[in-house]
Amino acid sequence: MSGARAMLQTARSHLGYREGAGNRNRFSTAMGRPAESWCADFVAAVAAESGNAGRYPDTASCAAARAWFDRRDRLSVYPAVGAQVLFGTPDGPYGAGGEHTGLVTAYTPDIITVIAGNTNDDGSANGDGVYQRTYRRRSAYVDSYGYPDFPEGLVCADPAWRSRPGVTWFGQQADESDLPTPLIPRQVVIDGHPYGPGSHGPHVTTMGRLLVAAGCSHYTVGPGPDWGPADTASMRAYQLRIGDTGPDADGIPGPRQLHRLQQEFGDRI
Repeated sequence: MSGARAMLQTARSHLGYREGAGNRNRFSTAMGRPAESWCADFVAAVAAESGNAGRYPDTASCAAARAWFDRRDRLSVYPAVGAQVLFGTPDGPYGAGGEHTGLVTAYTPDIITVIAGNTNDDGSANGDGVYQRTYRRRSAYVDSYGYPDFPEGLVCADPAWRSRPGVTWFGQQADESDLPTPLIPRQVVIDGHPYGPGSHGPHVTTMGRLLVAAGCSHYTVGPGPDWGPADTASMRAYQLRIGDTGPDADGIPGPRQLHRLQQEFGDRI
């Protein structure tokens, strides 16, 4: 199950984790990167682990993460539950939003609650583990928030987002209890074959090979005939690549998407 709850539950499961010597940590390793300052790696790794790959940037750079959301018109100065908060001032050593990052679990009129990696009890941008911290919501250190495109919708405080589809607006305070009900994984039938959780058959393997050819693979093994989380994540990556969002980018193919994938990459497998 992906979405905001899965993202925050997975992040919370890592509270208490401590890095090794020389910045060695499991999150940079999971993303295929060397030991490094790993607050952004933490967010990217949690996204991959929770089925939210593609909803957050896969980068070790806070500045690059900020730019990733900005390019997608999903950067705000207002918090959201599950948002990636970007810390850092324009005149700081790393520029606006380029110093540190984490995940917002809740906000009030005055406070944001954040789970972050590579921090400590003081909220350092170069600490020793995964901690939950609170910050002043209107602190100059809090630059902006990246809004993930969750399949169940978004709970945010940005008044400009009130009329957007799938948005629940809580301007003052919100937490995980305010999140919409998660979408139930669904199965669809296209050209007589089932796709989605519980599906099985050579057509699932073929779809996976097409997604690999498309450069959208989230497979560590396979693809194979049994539909799994990697199939969902890979299909979602393809859906995002062709410009689909929201319910049209939930990792379950629609006929238009599957037929486009077959036409574009069918001769490569």
